Amino acid sequence: MTDMLYTPKHEIDTRIQALQATLDQQGMDGALIVHHTNLFYLSGTSQSGHLFVPRSGAPQLMIRKSYDRASRESPIEDILAVKSLKMIPALLKEKGYAINRLGMELDVIPYTTWQLYDKVFAESELIDISDSIKKNRMIKSGHEIDLLQGACAILDQVFAEVPAILREGMTEVELASLFEAGMRRRGYAGCSKMRAFNQDFFLGNVTTGSSGAVPSYFDGPVGGSGLTPANNPHGAGWKPIGRNEVIYIDYTCVINGYTGDGARMFVIGDVSEQLQRAHAAALDIQADLAAMLKPGTVCEDIYTRAVELAEQTGFGDHFMGIGNDRVRFIGHGVGLELDEYPIFAKGVKMELAPGMTFALEPKFVFPEGAIGIENTYVLKSDGAQVLTHAPEEIIRV
Repeated sequence: MTDMLYTPKHEIDTRIQALQATLDQQGMDGALIVHHTNLFYLSGTSQSGHLFVPRSGAPQLMIRKSYDRASRESPIEDILAVKSLKMIPALLKEKGYAINRLGMELDVIPYTTWQLYDKVFAESELIDISDSIKKNRMIKSGHEIDLLQGACAILDQVFAEVPAILREGMTEVELASLFEAGMRRRGYAGCSKMRAFNQDFFLGNVTTGSSGAVPSYFDGPVGGSGLTPANNPHGAGWKPIGRNEVIYIDYTCVINGYTGDGARMFVIGDVSEQLQRAHAAALDIQADLAAMLKPGTVCEDIYTRAVELAEQTGFGDHFMGIGNDRVRFIGHGVGLELDEYPIFAKGVKMELAPGMTFALEPKFVFPEGAIGIENTYVLKSDGAQVLTHAPEEIIRV
């Protein structure tokens, strides 16, 4: 992969039309898009600026920096260099837009920033349109699914390299750095984005043996000590890798913006009988859940079934974490962000639909280590297609 990939015009046009249908349904005069993820999704560029999408008519892209790059990257026809936010209301008024109700991404805009927008757009009522955009984004086009499939293929390639780079005595962070280098040289852009507040996330997670039971702030079943309490205090640490302890590798792979997600298990020697049984149970749970993945299936039902199956194994207290640090979900949507819709959790009544892409991750955590499986899927009209294909058994080195 050596060429820059730009989003096709027909993709952007389709996405803009979907947003305009939402604006019409909700009685909004337009939406002002600021957040990088949505800005890229709707314009094809992540350069600093604003995208105004009217209820009807052509969108207006206004760039602070860099106008030259935005002009190359975005297929939107009307692109202006606009250096000041204060210029935007007058500019839009000159173009004939009367904006009484303006949609904005209020889930991610800080309060003080919102106050600024509220002052600048004093004649408009600012309304949160975040959830509607997230629901538009959760159904992926063929173009997006192809990109996601490419990311998953690279993740598979790097998992295949692990036996050659793994050695006894190396530290977790050394193994992590080699794994990350394998993805980086294949095009990983170096940023796994999350929508949730304070869920800063690095590329992924390597834990070995007992470090897999170290909890962290991150809303996932497995924490890890990390390298410091300061930034990203989870994942790979300074622990040397020993024999006969499970090596848990769980990584995202973001290629051209789209996030594949998968986890595989390795060991130098062999793991305990308990961990072998838990891994077999995770594979059985995954197979059972995958068979349930059909259009119309309710997300909560997938989670409820996973918990029921985990209890039947006798490892229920270790499913998706230990004690108070257990998480209450079994899967999550993937795309431009790692925590998209759908969410497979208690109370989530959303029904599955073709075009959704997501990861399922049945995992168990014990004092001696974390073990399990994670794969990325796309939902088709007749069921789920798995996109990550690395061998699922515990790889013994």
